[in-house]
Amino acid sequence: MSVEVVTFGCRLNAFESEVIAREAEGAGLSDTIVVNSCAVTNEAVAQARQSIRRLKRERPAARIVVTGCAAQTQAAMFAGMDEVDRVIGNDDKMQRGAWREVRAAFDVKASEKIAVSDIMQVREMAPHLVGGFQRGLPRVFVQVQNGCDHRCTFCIIPFGRGNSRSVPMGAVVDQVRTLVERGHAEIVLTGVDLTSYGADLPGAPKLGALAKQILKHVSQLRRLRLSSIDSIEADADLLDVIAADERLMPHLHLSLQSGDDLILKRMRRRHLRADAIAFCAQVRRLRPDIALGADMIAGFPTETEEAFARSEDLVAECGLTFLHVFPYSPRPGTPAARMPQVSNSVVKERARRLRAVGEVALRRRLETEIGKTRDVLIESATLGRTEHYLPVALAGETPGIVRRPVIMGHDGARLLV
Repeated sequence: MSVEVVTFGCRLNAFESEVIAREAEGAGLSDTIVVNSCAVTNEAVAQARQSIRRLKRERPAARIVVTGCAAQTQAAMFAGMDEVDRVIGNDDKMQRGAWREVRAAFDVKASEKIAVSDIMQVREMAPHLVGGFQRGLPRVFVQVQNGCDHRCTFCIIPFGRGNSRSVPMGAVVDQVRTLVERGHAEIVLTGVDLTSYGADLPGAPKLGALAKQILKHVSQLRRLRLSSIDSIEADADLLDVIAADERLMPHLHLSLQSGDDLILKRMRRRHLRADAIAFCAQVRRLRPDIALGADMIAGFPTETEEAFARSEDLVAECGLTFLHVFPYSPRPGTPAARMPQVSNSVVKERARRLRAVGEVALRRRLETEIGKTRDVLIESATLGRTEHYLPVALAGETPGIVRRPVIMGHDGARLLV
């Protein structure tokens, strides 16, 4: 074994794990397991700790390095684990120099475990080399933004990721061109707060301008997708691309979080319920077949049954297809952690109910697909996804190609061809 990376959390972490593996191996590390952690919920942190203990039992000779958002925000806790050999910061993990320092620390058997720099001092973001992506992967991510300047009361992520910073447009276009030339069919733009892209760059270009430049200058690109956006930050150019260019996939995932105005205000979100409904109606007018998903939090502090019901109702009012439900989890140091809490049993029950609403919404959309011809990107021998990110059950397919089957049915979770 050389370097193995175990990833928790978001798509951005998944992209960064590719970079980590390359940089750690390039620094000469061997027999090393890197745990790229997530801090979004207490459960995510607990899962990372459990995984560390299990990995050490299974591979007692391997050295374990912990990084990611939870390592950035709770470095001392991870360093206190006997199984952990080193803890490095969320910005450091992307630098080969940091991994050389890890190797040097291992060589001299350094007693100090923590090497976490101040993430709030990071002001710039360089493009990460994309040559390390395995050829033939159907879908790859390009990180164009990191960090967040907003301070939602429930969220610890700005303290794990730092302030918002962006990759210059020209460098992003070059990355996308390189990946397309290597045969990747679909590119996903990703970031912590993707729609804040460009605010720190000269001229303050927005996400819509970036999408237009990619589609203009990389004509061979077949499919461009956005990972997750904040609807209140969607700019005119982005709406124009949604309406005018079919290579931007008809699928948006929105950070909505709640359907109740008072809860949204207590979350310190920048939109209200009416804003979410209006945005979804607007993009559906521009792209009638678009599929919409959303992040939602169940059981936020002070959430009443009536407030929760407005979140349930929002799924239908926005016409959502996909729902990513987070049971609220108090994160130490956040304002929401000091608010009156909803009991754990109620939080879990509301999350279950909201997921059930999401399952009904997905089945309803799957039903409307029957009889239609869709472009399906083959991800594996048994799974593909349509333009709308709907999963398709397959048998014996070749990953990386796009084919156009007729949808014959569904099994409640996937389309059948």
